[in-house]
Amino acid sequence: SGADLANLVNEAALFAARYNATEIKMDFFEKAKDKIMMGAERKSMVMDDNDKKVTAYHEAGHAIVGYLSPEHDPIYKVTIIPRGRALGVTMSLPTKDVVSESKRKLESKIAMAYGGRIAEEILGGSEDAISTGASSDIQYATQTARNMVTEWGFGEGLGPLLYSTEGGYHKKISEATAKMVDDAVAKIIDENYEKARKILNDNIDKLHTMSEVLLRFETIDENQVKEIMEGKEVTPPDGWVTD
Repeated sequence: SGADLANLVNEAALFAARYNATEIKMDFFEKAKDKIMMGAERKSMVMDDNDKKVTAYHEAGHAIVGYLSPEHDPIYKVTIIPRGRALGVTMSLPTKDVVSESKRKLESKIAMAYGGRIAEEILGGSEDAISTGASSDIQYATQTARNMVTEWGFGEGLGPLLYSTEGGYHKKISEATAKMVDDAVAKIIDENYEKARKILNDNIDKLHTMSEVLLRFETIDENQVKEIMEGKEVTPPDGWVTD
């Protein structure tokens, strides 16, 4: 909308002023877009080496599962610089206006959401090593799966019926049906959790590589992600100053 564009231009102008620039160049628009979409950078937040490594694996897990899942939106940017309330962010962007989403795409989004948690498990060698960083991912995946079952007719054995309202389950829903709904939600979650696990285990070398690249550059974009996934030498991000 016009208001969105005005906000983008204003944020870009603030970045230009911060860098004492006389023109608002594309780089400032990129910084403004990232701030609006992913939250403001919190570079003042101190993270020790272990936290950075866990975050790098977490975000790499998201990115790789999203990259390799069918119909998932392209990965736009991956960062381990804290933004907003998150320690890191993996951002994907649609290539066109989204009117509706297929069952396959919704399942791919659920799988991607669990990619971070599974990557932490792989890093630590067991489920005991995972952190609480996947809280919002679990919330998103669970709500998406529940919507698939209760609102969008994707629940196995339940048919294309509405089983919920904004206030929760429909008043006439029976305990037996409620259990069927819960079982259908759990089935979607379990299947896509295992899909994400298989993707990461099959691409373990890329998981390690992307984590290392993130620890070095802190932020990578779609170009570096593609290079890693294709096994090519990774080029530094735009504006990167070599040591």
